[in-house]
Amino acid sequence: MDMHVAALALGAAACFGLALVLTQVGLRYLTPIRGASISVPSATVLFLALAPILFDTTGFRTGSALLFALAGCLFPAAVTLLTFEANRRVGPAITGALGNLSPLFAILIAFLVLGEVPRLGQLAGIAVILAGVLLIIGAPRSASHQAFGLAIALLLLAAFIRGSVQPVVKLGLEAWPSPYSATLIGYVMSATVLIGFATLKEGDPTAVFSQRGWLWFVPVGLLNGLAVLLMYAALTRGPVAVVAPLVACYPLATLAFSRLLLGSGGLTWATGVGVAITVAGVALLLRA
Repeated sequence: MDMHVAALALGAAACFGLALVLTQVGLRYLTPIRGASISVPSATVLFLALAPILFDTTGFRTGSALLFALAGCLFPAAVTLLTFEANRRVGPAITGALGNLSPLFAILIAFLVLGEVPRLGQLAGIAVILAGVLLIIGAPRSASHQAFGLAIALLLLAAFIRGSVQPVVKLGLEAWPSPYSATLIGYVMSATVLIGFATLKEGDPTAVFSQRGWLWFVPVGLLNGLAVLLMYAALTRGPVAVVAPLVACYPLATLAFSRLLLGSGGLTWATGVGVAITVAGVALLLRA
């Protein structure tokens, strides 16, 4: 395996994991819609500021740009809203663990759309990673069965969207191999969707700046934006069947940062075994 691909994908996982923990703090003050309308546009502003330097105009392909824009209507916009709402209900550890099911959708769609057939060793690594994730999952005692069930539904939908988007972006990157351009176009679309939705749902979007806690969502947005950029860079270099499972290791980062910053990470015996199994799955995948 190309170690650059692994480093990029695992870097994305670390950023996603830290962003989930910071989101939990921000959601003490703002609704998921308000938080999302701060986080995604924050990253978009930064990407736009860097566009004169990093945007690839020489390799521009209309078809790829349209695929990036299509992906951006759902990711990170819809996924951000779904994960924020689930995070509010069940916390970052469970949110991260359930969100880890996206490789199943990503690999299936990559097989159907791109013809990427995962090798036996990769399939074994994926299976081990997902087995570890299933051990991490556990309904929090503070959440009712109804709240936990709704969180599962939200996160399964988010995992499906995230998994579906990766092969679409990969298809666009084959003709226009510019991770930054893909990220910028996707974020512009997502920011537009989120600001429009927040305006319709909760009124004047600028009112959020008069509320406590909005600043927490700026680093959340920047971390998620960096994670998406790293993930797209990994997809430029490697197949979805490798990148998707490695990115999906972000619950490990979530548990670590949750323990470090919030004093809790859900580190029961089951999550400890799950973490160990997931790490073993990553090692198996890297050797495949």
